[in-house]
Amino acid sequence: MLSPADRALAALLPAGVLRDPGPAYTEEPRGRWQGQAGLVAAPRDTYECAAIIRACAAARVAVVPRGGGTGLVGGQVMPDGPAPLVLSLERLTAIRDLFPDEGVMIADAGVTLQAARQAAADVGRQFPLSLASQGTAQIGGVLSTNAGGVNVLRYGNARALCLGIEAVLPSGEVMRDLKRLRKDNTGYDLRDLLIGAEGTLGIITAASLVLAPVPAETGVAMLVVDSPKAALSLLSLAQARMAGGVTAFELISGQSLHFLDAAFPDMRQPFADRPDWLVLIEVGLPAGLPADAALEGLFIAGSEAGLVHDGVIAQSGQQAAGLWALREHIPLANRHVGAIASHDISLPLSRVAGFIDDAGAMLAGFGDMRVNCFGHLGDGNLHYNLFPAPGRTRDDYVDIRRDLSRRIHEMVVAQGGSFSAEHGVGRLKAADLARWADPVRLAAMRAIKGALDPLGIMNPGAVLA
Repeated sequence: MLSPADRALAALLPAGVLRDPGPAYTEEPRGRWQGQAGLVAAPRDTYECAAIIRACAAARVAVVPRGGGTGLVGGQVMPDGPAPLVLSLERLTAIRDLFPDEGVMIADAGVTLQAARQAAADVGRQFPLSLASQGTAQIGGVLSTNAGGVNVLRYGNARALCLGIEAVLPSGEVMRDLKRLRKDNTGYDLRDLLIGAEGTLGIITAASLVLAPVPAETGVAMLVVDSPKAALSLLSLAQARMAGGVTAFELISGQSLHFLDAAFPDMRQPFADRPDWLVLIEVGLPAGLPADAALEGLFIAGSEAGLVHDGVIAQSGQQAAGLWALREHIPLANRHVGAIASHDISLPLSRVAGFIDDAGAMLAGFGDMRVNCFGHLGDGNLHYNLFPAPGRTRDDYVDIRRDLSRRIHEMVVAQGGSFSAEHGVGRLKAADLARWADPVRLAAMRAIKGALDPLGIMNPGAVLA
């Protein structure tokens, strides 16, 4: 039953855009919040999106944009305050154009990452942004959160893979800036301003995306190392030997392997004795440079330097997929165990190993718990997650969970790192941003928000508390 205010707003919306405001539009993956929605609108094109924003501005109704709903910081749900209009981009699904010789694709915001990757593959190119949630995550969402993934080391995050955007601003005006240019020095870069803004400054409706060549030779290996410090030395060695050919470099802890054993006992692992630390490396090389030979050479050089003690090199695409499946199933295994607290952090590479040691020592003072540290070591992004000791549940730690996260984030910031590496700020980390951001930067962000969204209707409570 719609409230009088919702009925009045509905009358201002284009015909046929309303959807049933069910759980699909008000939930988020980790179950931290239950969102709300007075109305759900799913525009069919940019013009309908603009009409919806104008109507919400006229009615002073908050707008919560929603892509695939895979975000992990609560940016896609609004649990408190007057019920918002949820703006779903699910119907903006067109690949508008492809320019394979230019290395450009123009796609609507509701195109899934997987569909974008397939469209690129169909013309002999790749869209190299890769996430475990790519079957559901949408282009608008990954741009709005400036998502990263496993290939940031080589190709950059979402911002680096976007040349131009089309967006509806909080006034309901449409900014058409779908340029295909690598060079365009014509004033303030509003594209970069809206990318990573999590829908607080406008709604991205389409984007010009960078397509990359597909490497002629690819290879994947999983190598055992003694420590994160040795892993970082191995990364430096790999980059020196392959000159830009390292696509991904993932750190995996022994705790990850044990969690995989518990959650997926039938999943094959390459080492009978679970090592304490290992790395998963993927390389992409030009024609004439066999990737398996390059990885074998890295293994030999790493062994001679005392960095590598065992390893496997995939001998087929199926074996490579099997190694990647281990990495991609770690978040699912974590969910099976149930985390006390999860942290998406980044550090300067030279500080990563020291942080892992120092954080472990700090946590020892809080009693028994397990740490699962894994992530994109090549770009300094760690997922540093805490779990109950065997025989205990996360409910046993509820009184100290916030203190644990605060201390970890304090340590990260003190080392020149970030408490939000690739998941964004959302509502989960808005207070952290207010606490640790440079005050001048934070004031500038608030000024920008006030200038573009003076009514404060765009995703209120996300990013800026």
